[in-house]
Amino acid sequence: MLKLLILGIGFMLLIEGALYGLFPKKMKKMMQIMINLSDKQIKNISLPFCLIGFCLIYFTVRE
Repeated sequence: MLKLLILGIGFMLLIEGALYGLFPKKMKKMMQIMINLSDKQIKNISLPFCLIGFCLIYFTVRE
């Protein structure tokens, strides 16, 4: 299980690093957009993605 967690964190870092490495100007623009959003808007955007991520992990690990 720990191996799977480390693998997941590794994939997350790989994808995030690739986004910043390949599209630095677009990522800066996205950060400026995020600054203008309210906390509630950010929560409303992020919570569904957390739920999707949890479901993907759960159904992948479930035996």
